[in-house]
Amino acid sequence: MPWAAKAKRGEEKMTWSIVARDPANGAFGVAVASRFFAVGALCPHIRVGSGALSTQALINPTYGPRGLALLASGASAEEVVAQLIVSDEGRATRQLHVVDAQGRAAVHTGADCIGWCGHRSGENLSVAGNMLAGPDVVAATYDTFLQSASLPFAERFLAAMEAGEAAGGDKRGKQSACLLIHTTEDYPALSIRADDHPDPLAELRRLYRISQGRYAAFMQFLATRDNLSGVYDRAVIEAEAQRREAALRDEASAGKEPA
Repeated sequence: MPWAAKAKRGEEKMTWSIVARDPANGAFGVAVASRFFAVGALCPHIRVGSGALSTQALINPTYGPRGLALLASGASAEEVVAQLIVSDEGRATRQLHVVDAQGRAAVHTGADCIGWCGHRSGENLSVAGNMLAGPDVVAATYDTFLQSASLPFAERFLAAMEAGEAAGGDKRGKQSACLLIHTTEDYPALSIRADDHPDPLAELRRLYRISQGRYAAFMQFLATRDNLSGVYDRAVIEAEAQRREAALRDEASAGKEPA
């Protein structure tokens, strides 16, 4: 299992993130947290069937669309990282990690990223960060994701990021977080963000719970590439929404997290 780490000091902004693929169905997800405004706006990128990545540290926002285009053309995660950083004179200040459609992971942590910085990657999974409290943040995030395989895919990201935060998180504090998941469609199955919040991961958890009600019912019936009309019977959609919201109320009354 590859591991790399560096430690330097500085003031640049950072992010700490997890990129993963679900081998059961090919879904991709990226979760990000930082002491920086709206970290979800530029860092996470996913193309269904091709791969996912996060670009961070002194971010190069062109890595996202360029990297996804390379993945879609059949490039491996390692080839994507190599091609992106060789074209970038600022590569030493960048951090980039990629998981491709075969579950291969590749990571670049530049020599001038800010300490503590480092990454850990394996099959279908990569965790990377810089300006963290220490290596335990990456280790806790990585290990918790692996150990939470019984949870729904989205909840594995939440649990992993919460574990990383408990291990120290961003040493400067908290500000923003996001969770992006694609399953079978070009549009996201879930995209939630806390752009400026005193406890952004807790806010993501709250937003996720809300999403499991009426929003999940709506998403269930959207048009797809295999069904270009979807379900548009309002009565059917409303019945499912009411069922899901009732289930959430029951879980709240019982003090449980959503299924």
